[in-house]
Amino acid sequence: MREVRTTQPSLIGTWLPLEHSKELQTMSRLLDEHPTIEELVLQDLRAATGRGVVGICGPRGVSAEVALRALLIKQMNGFSYRELAFHLADSQTYRTFCRLGITDQTPSKSALAASIKAIRPETLEAIHRLLLGAPAAKKVEKANKVRVDCTVVVSDIHQPADSELLWDCVRVLTRLLRRARARLGSGEVVFANRTRRAKRRRREIFHARSAEQRQAPYRDLLKVSEEVVGWALDLRERLQDRSASDPVLAKLAEKLDRVLGLAEQVMAQTRRRVLEGQSVPAVEKIVSIFEDHTDIVRKDSRETLYGHKICLTSGASSLILDCVILEGNPADSTLAETMIDRQIEIYARPPRQAAFDGGFTSKNNLTALKAKGVEDVAFSKAGPAPPQRHGQEHLGLQTAA
Repeated sequence: MREVRTTQPSLIGTWLPLEHSKELQTMSRLLDEHPTIEELVLQDLRAATGRGVVGICGPRGVSAEVALRALLIKQMNGFSYRELAFHLADSQTYRTFCRLGITDQTPSKSALAASIKAIRPETLEAIHRLLLGAPAAKKVEKANKVRVDCTVVVSDIHQPADSELLWDCVRVLTRLLRRARARLGSGEVVFANRTRRAKRRRREIFHARSAEQRQAPYRDLLKVSEEVVGWALDLRERLQDRSASDPVLAKLAEKLDRVLGLAEQVMAQTRRRVLEGQSVPAVEKIVSIFEDHTDIVRKDSRETLYGHKICLTSGASSLILDCVILEGNPADSTLAETMIDRQIEIYARPPRQAAFDGGFTSKNNLTALKAKGVEDVAFSKAGPAPPQRHGQEHLGLQTAA
């Protein structure tokens, strides 16, 4: 019989009959089949909690299960931590996937950020290797045929320019100086706000029509940056003794150390490039003070990208079998053996067939891969291809059997 209102609503989340919900349900079932995964995440969370890193949501903190599943939702949708916190609180499907009951408090964005960042890259790689056993057991992917290629994952930064980086340094250091003055008082922290002047110089540099017109605003912007860095260095000395007894000041001192080091690098590269006319090597450049790990990657004569070069190995089912995040921009030809060695480590045997992009092409790679037990090796036509056997050529590939 139909009732006026539900007298006893269910406290258990249910899956909606929608495509995305079915996908998450399958993922949830796969995670349940590997309880070791949550143990690995729990170890990272406990280690971070011991260092006083992980944020707290409720008396027990964010569980390993919630942290891992929230990480998956974040990466699948490209959510920020603020958006992730909202969708966990708002979406029935996401709450069910993360095992959050209707009456459970959802983690805040800071608790989610601290918990997810506590999961180490080594742990994520171990989880990936555990999960690779499922498609192998179900004969979905045998990893007998692999394809290896490289691409670039760009960082979420604005287009790097020396004037933009100097402006970033000035405004971030000024923000930290303001926080210190609010904590210690105006008598303790004395500085002048130079953000408007720095912003004007930045705008003049952007609209300048020649390198000569940029010289004067660049010199003034460097002068402003040096002045703000000087005030920040003075504050850092004042915080040296007080930060031990005040956790807020300790955190502020930590941020100052990081930004000051980057600011000095940015000023040095600006003087070399703009004032002295030198060419600064890519490995010595800073392209962002927020994502300072970002590499400068240029593939052939194409557009320069800012992020990280990654090398992927995929199987015949298009499943990603391996992913390596590289430092800098190593040549593709130096990676072929490494990627096959990793396949041997994962599956305890080499793949039977391996296909590579043109950048991997070399006679040494062909010889080395055949010696490792790979029966068929195929390289793209791009670059100096190895000699063909039996005249085999099809679909744009030259094959050495």
